[in-house]
Amino acid sequence: MAPSTKFLKKYKSSIEDDYSIVNEANHGVDSDIFFEIAELSGISKNYLAEEIFDMSLKTMLRYRKENKKLNARDSEVALKIVSVMEKGLEVFGSMASFRVWMEKPAFGLGNKRPLAFMNTITGMDLIEEELLRIEYGALA
Repeated sequence: MAPSTKFLKKYKSSIEDDYSIVNEANHGVDSDIFFEIAELSGISKNYLAEEIFDMSLKTMLRYRKENKKLNARDSEVALKIVSVMEKGLEVFGSMASFRVWMEKPAFGLGNKRPLAFMNTITGMDLIEEELLRIEYGALA
């Protein structure tokens, strides 16, 4: 089983719908999810911590060392990222192809890089909508 498939399978029940995401986020997810996301997404740990989670990498490393769970907001962000990654893998067939797409300007996102939208939940929703348009061929 590919690492991305194993990772997504691990969180499948946590991201199956918005209710599952909220419920899981309110319980908190293990901080290890941050490092798993970084490894599979190709997003640098510094960028992921500072630009998306709005915290320092040092803090995230401390959370991991202390086996600390993320708070509800950060848990929701992590689970939404997993949801976006799942859709990206489904649409592009590989995490490598999805990573390339995340770095290029996307027409449906105002010719901005999808990665620039990852810092908000609404931005991640827009990425998922764009992925749906790509999946169904509705690019205009």
